[in-house]
Amino acid sequence: MVDKSEKFNWLVRVGYFSRAILYAVLGLIALTSAGKIAQGTNGVFQAIEDFPAGTVILWILVVGLTAYGLFRLCSPLFDIENNGSDAKGWAHRIGHLGSAIGHFALAYSAYKFASSDTNSSGGGAQEAASGVLSVELGGIILGLLGLAFFGATVSQAKKGITGSFMNRISGQAPDFTRILGGIGFCARAVVYAVIGWSLVQAGFMSSGSSQVKTLGSAVASLADDGILFTLVAIGLLIFGLFSLILARYRIIPEMSSNGKVPSFRA
Repeated sequence: MVDKSEKFNWLVRVGYFSRAILYAVLGLIALTSAGKIAQGTNGVFQAIEDFPAGTVILWILVVGLTAYGLFRLCSPLFDIENNGSDAKGWAHRIGHLGSAIGHFALAYSAYKFASSDTNSSGGGAQEAASGVLSVELGGIILGLLGLAFFGATVSQAKKGITGSFMNRISGQAPDFTRILGGIGFCARAVVYAVIGWSLVQAGFMSSGSSQVKTLGSAVASLADDGILFTLVAIGLLIFGLFSLILARYRIIPEMSSNGKVPSFRA
């Protein structure tokens, strides 16, 4: 069993802060810069690189997104969020595993920009998908991953509608936290659905790895949908603000040999 340390606590909070930067910039770029959003997630990191002290911000993202990925990895390994080991609990824990992998990938992309390795920063998701497709049953793996994203889509939408995420936020958080989170999770549900469909197409329909979408390219693919694109972009910007609140008020569960029982918000 893993013991939670104060360093782990602060690393998780840096992770939420990094997620706040990522989604806020993604939403802003989608609303203001069609050229950069067309580049997908790489366009987001390129925009951050162009900020004053952009390289420093990128290194914070590398550390923070890695820390957030490790935090999510603790769910399937140690059940840190106390989801349980029944079918429903494992569904949540596997979803957290997918989140961990996704944030490790984002951290790696941020690292390539932070280290000025821009020549290899493009097409990472497509290259990874191509590698999976090249192995036996690779298409089935990608397709199943797409179905997992559809499951995450339902979970994100449910969180946004029911407000269940408030159970893991301190009662000292601002009153408007519920509204911000609800909007943000619903926007993420749309993006997850797009990513999931791209993986299903690549895996089950043999459409090729070039169809696989990352966080940024999934948003970019909605650009022709007018009002939906605008609403999703605003929602992701709001999700960034929501993540900033989580960096301060998220309850980091205690881990002990007797189990994990976070102090849920009443």
